[in-house]
Amino acid sequence: MKVILLENVRKVGSIGEIIDVNRGYARNYLIAQKKALFASKENIKEVEKIKAELGKKDQDKKNEAKEIDNRLKGKEFSIKKLSTENKELYGSVKPTEISKLLKEVENIDINPSLVQPAKEIKSLGIYDVILNLHSEIQSKIKVKVIAQEEN
Repeated sequence: MKVILLENVRKVGSIGEIIDVNRGYARNYLIAQKKALFASKENIKEVEKIKAELGKKDQDKKNEAKEIDNRLKGKEFSIKKLSTENKELYGSVKPTEISKLLKEVENIDINPSLVQPAKEIKSLGIYDVILNLHSEIQSKIKVKVIAQEEN
């Protein structure tokens, strides 16, 4: 399915580019997230008109992502979780929890889908977590999982 990108998408393409992607990816992600439009003649003409505006919006998003990256650079965040005697967690730390933690501690709103732990967090310790803030900007933080005292 041919679509026109309305913003830069990592490993896919840049603004205004007409690309061919799987129908499901186009419908369920690119078009649903308003990152692309179906490539009809009318839409192609429309995107040509608003390309400069889209470029400016993308630059604003990029600047905002740089600002967040600078605020988070080298920071470590702690999460308390219940664990067994051999330091295994009951469950795991999910991207939604990390996203909530960033909102509470730093007042930074990051969509959980942009949070990528380097590996699954299933035990106590320190883990690297990558935040995809923009198609060109990734930030790295550390998440320290510590034992929660049982009452």
